Amino acid sequence: MKILVPVKRVVDANIKVRVKADGTGVETQNVKMSMNPFCEIAVEQAIRLKEAGKATEIIAVSCGVAQSQETLRTALAMGADRGILVETDVALEPLAIAKLLKAVVEKEQPGLVILGKQAIDNDCNQTGQMLSALLGWSQGTFISKLELGDGTADVTREIDGGLEVIKIKLPAIVTVDLRLNEPRYASLPNIMKAKKKPIETLKPDALGVDVNPRVVTLKVVEPPKRNAGVKVPDVKTLIEKLRNEAKVI
Repeated sequence: MKILVPVKRVVDANIKVRVKADGTGVETQNVKMSMNPFCEIAVEQAIRLKEAGKATEIIAVSCGVAQSQETLRTALAMGADRGILVETDVALEPLAIAKLLKAVVEKEQPGLVILGKQAIDNDCNQTGQMLSALLGWSQGTFISKLELGDGTADVTREIDGGLEVIKIKLPAIVTVDLRLNEPRYASLPNIMKAKKKPIETLKPDALGVDVNPRVVTLKVVEPPKRNAGVKVPDVKTLIEKLRNEAKVI
């Protein structure tokens, strides 16, 4: 069984994000970029399934600018077998990415697609669900445990009330949560091997997908700075401040 793992290039999770001076977006020039942390978990899970004999090939896919090849190389160094880059300079929205992934899925015919539940740059949490709807495949979202059976998968989902265990039919789409696994570090030998692994480059037009944005960003602003806290001498003063200044009671 093939496993397809979409991966996204984002601003590194340890970098403080800055808004551009003109307010058109987030500054990405001369900023360290990395693989989205949830995508790392997805790649790790695919590798573990292959190591357990449940999968025969892992294909990493990225949609975006040419520099996304670096993200694919990271996935290949972790253990993916080959990569596919859908190259475009257009700022991709979740629906456009889902349509591109649908075209890649139809081309590669995987038995399972494993995605991160969301990307840390836009926090949309939409692509996996949209891809499931476009393909008409089963889906398991926010999973913290995955067990493959004969034509089915048992997934443990993290929900507001705790955990939910469901059985879904394969082929399927699953989106991973933080507690699924701990991603491995790529070893130096594997990093060197990844340089020789193939990456196929495609264009949205070749896949028959229109990726023009449907949403226009009017302005991006920094969140308002919080006022410094104050100490109060007693409960009576606290209640007065909450009632008269904060106006929350």
